Amino acid sequence: MKVLLVDDDFVHLLILRKIFEKSNHEVVVAHNGKEALQYLEFDWAFHVILTDMIMPIMDGLEFMEHLKGSTRTAGIPTIGFTAGDVEYFRQKSNHSFDSLVAKPLDFYDLYNLARFAAGNQLD
Repeated sequence: MKVLLVDDDFVHLLILRKIFEKSNHEVVVAHNGKEALQYLEFDWAFHVILTDMIMPIMDGLEFMEHLKGSTRTAGIPTIGFTAGDVEYFRQKSNHSFDSLVAKPLDFYDLYNLARFAAGNQLD
């Protein structure tokens, strides 16, 4: 499975990266939505994207607008996570996430959610 992790928290990125790589998944890391879009310009063959909602430069909502607005990337399952109000982000988003979960969370639960979301693309 090829995963794009988007978060400005280096500790979260480190933990998530280790969990995915332990299971031999390919992981690409971006520190904000703008950086993630730069990766997606050249490679959109991701099975799942996990993104924080509150980030500098480009937050998760703006990132989702670009992601779901492109025919190349609109079909990639996307899981959002936030320390903020989940319902607020659900209401503000013009595009639905495959999942939107609250922090703090069990990183293994997030890993399993990502595997499930990407499952359809791996068959």
